[in-house]
Amino acid sequence: MLLTIAAFAVALGVLIAVHEYGHYRVAVACGVKVLRFSIGFGRPLLRWQPKGSPTEFVIGAFPLGGYVRMLDEREAPVAPEERHLAFNTRPLRARAAIVAAGPLANLLLAVLLYAAVNWSGVDEPKAMLSSPVAGSIAQRAGVQGGEQVVSVAIGEDELEPVRSFEELRWVLTRGALDAENVRLLLQPVRGAQREVVLPLAGMQVREADAQLFRTIGIVGPWTRPVLGEVMAGGAAERAGLHPGDLVVRLGGTDVVDGAQLRDLIRGSVRDGKPLAQVWRVDREGRLLDVTVTPQLVADATGPVGRIGAYVGNPPEMVNVRYGPVEGLWKGVERTWEVSVLTLRMMGRMVIGEASIKNLSGPLTIADYAGRSASMGLTQYLAFLALISVSLGVLNLLPLPVLDGGHLMYYLWEGLTGRSVSEAWMDRLQRTGVVVLLLMMSIALFNDLTRLFG
Repeated sequence: MLLTIAAFAVALGVLIAVHEYGHYRVAVACGVKVLRFSIGFGRPLLRWQPKGSPTEFVIGAFPLGGYVRMLDEREAPVAPEERHLAFNTRPLRARAAIVAAGPLANLLLAVLLYAAVNWSGVDEPKAMLSSPVAGSIAQRAGVQGGEQVVSVAIGEDELEPVRSFEELRWVLTRGALDAENVRLLLQPVRGAQREVVLPLAGMQVREADAQLFRTIGIVGPWTRPVLGEVMAGGAAERAGLHPGDLVVRLGGTDVVDGAQLRDLIRGSVRDGKPLAQVWRVDREGRLLDVTVTPQLVADATGPVGRIGAYVGNPPEMVNVRYGPVEGLWKGVERTWEVSVLTLRMMGRMVIGEASIKNLSGPLTIADYAGRSASMGLTQYLAFLALISVSLGVLNLLPLPVLDGGHLMYYLWEGLTGRSVSEAWMDRLQRTGVVVLLLMMSIALFNDLTRLFG
């Protein structure tokens, strides 16, 4: 819990500070006087003002946001000798640059964070496929399990090398959400390379969740079907199975990997009773036949089989690391891809093609902050990059209360030569507040459902 709170607080502090610093830095560069730079709202917990600076720096009691207060005739009277320092007197291009600087700072931060992850390197599962889910798209396309994905492409794009299973998952996610087929170049354990096409164009994806990958049929990386720790008194121990046994066959089915073995064990039930089956195992080079009768355990889908042993080795790992230039470029590419995907998902939610369950709020963000921090620094930096992209894209939406709404006003001013009237500004601001509160309410409800539902 303490780690989750600390990771969430650091994430909020960094992302908000970078966003507001973007506004602040460009405002100063454009000759605007900045009165206050605040991280958080409400009663100031800490405040200071550097000597010779007109700006007061503040940390507020309520941390979900921040602001940069500039000299502005629309908010308070401005002395004639300082009028040239007021925000509202600056040229349109300067005002637009100041407003856009916050979201762009978040996107730039995401590029640097993704680049840092690429430079430092991260251990990820190798892009080897487990047995596809029965009846899934991957199984129908000819995926058997045990193949390594050499390269991948979306639609008619050129095949590009795949370094890890996580890269493969990202491509599958993009293909499914964009309704594009995905091509895989596979290297089987034996034989020549072959290409398969996953027909994802016909999918109607409403949520990017675990069920999406079960429908595709690729749910995890390949693992050896080896038994790990055997629990005392369990079905595995009673049958005489040992840690390190490699399962070759279960009943009449050849076993390819750990995921398939787990599914076969779960399905070892007939008419509500455990089904005894002969297992062929490789024990230190000797093939043995062992009869195993699993225990029945109640599940959400009904009774399933359990043997009381850890099934499957950890997946083979590979260190994914890039050089200085390639790592930075990959950071740019990932930031662009996540931004486009975020905008598309938001657009699909608006027209009802995607579920509003995809919206996440502070509780989910805090949960993932803690999880990523517990996995290590590189995973936490990748999490920060993802949230930074989301914050940047969200603030560029044309909602009146967000930066994108103000840019919308400036677009109108640039096209018509006159600013939005006070009456229309008030109406639009009220509408924007209502829409934003509605989005926040839905996100909070989704959070509570995910965490406690």
